[in-house]
Amino acid sequence: MAPRGLDSRTLLTVGALAALGLATLYSAGQTDVPTEIADIWQKQLGWIVLATAAGAVVYRVSPRLLEWATPFVYGLAVVLLILTLLVGTGAGTAAGTRSWLAFGGTRIGQPAELAKLATILMLARHLAGRRRPPQTLVELLPACVIVGVPFLLVGLQPDLGSAIVFLGLLFAVLFWVGVPLRLLVLLGSPVISLLLAFSTWSWGVWIVAITLVLLWARPYVVEGLVVWLGNVLMGTIALELWRGLAPYQQNRLLSFLNPEIDPRATGWNIIQSKVAIGSGGLLGKGLLEGTQKALAFLPAQHTDFIFSVLAEELGFLGVVVKV
Repeated sequence: MAPRGLDSRTLLTVGALAALGLATLYSAGQTDVPTEIADIWQKQLGWIVLATAAGAVVYRVSPRLLEWATPFVYGLAVVLLILTLLVGTGAGTAAGTRSWLAFGGTRIGQPAELAKLATILMLARHLAGRRRPPQTLVELLPACVIVGVPFLLVGLQPDLGSAIVFLGLLFAVLFWVGVPLRLLVLLGSPVISLLLAFSTWSWGVWIVAITLVLLWARPYVVEGLVVWLGNVLMGTIALELWRGLAPYQQNRLLSFLNPEIDPRATGWNIIQSKVAIGSGGLLGKGLLEGTQKALAFLPAQHTDFIFSVLAEELGFLGVVVKV
């Protein structure tokens, strides 16, 4: 196998992001009240070292071996996601979800994280085997199934935040390989239908609107029919899944869309995160100077909500540079 060159710009970018993330995690643990996350940055540093070593090993692995192993990794990820739904547990503020697998009372990992990597590999394997990018919605169907399976399984935990990541992966990869923008727009419309399905009135208005647009635009008959059926089917599935959720699961999803309905419980983190982001202003308060995290208004500030810590301390310009 011919040696592969390293992209120095990519390595520098990843290194800078890792360093900034580590600094932000350290800042998140520096509060005015005792917390269990004060030293969590040290654990993250260990993971960075381990990931660097793993990356060096993977770099030496033949791409053919990765291609061969991808279906097995993807299948394992799907099986673990199913097990998570059956015997999984929550953690911390996510106690109402089933997103972790535990053994003997000890949490051993989130299968959704493995599923993200496995989905990217499976998408790459599928699309690399094509002579040209998909040009029709029918040709996009296999890619949608590859992403749709983990998307639904993670959404049922329910972990809407992680589930949305899979949709982002799909559109990013399809855009990267050169799928026409027209198809990406058509493909994205059922996603909107899914989000609006929590309100029957909003979903009904959306279906009428998409019907009028398809009639006015007069796309290919098959594409138009697939898009319309996809919107109706996605909304219908969402409604049925909604009815099958336990009350606490429904409450978590509703709080994700509108945290004001439960401001002192499931909506607390989102509301306080918005306060922190807004208080950062344009330039921020400075590293280690955030008040929302210092006073422990953000009990989950070391998780996905760490963005609010970054925004409060580095401000709008800081997060724009990071993104």
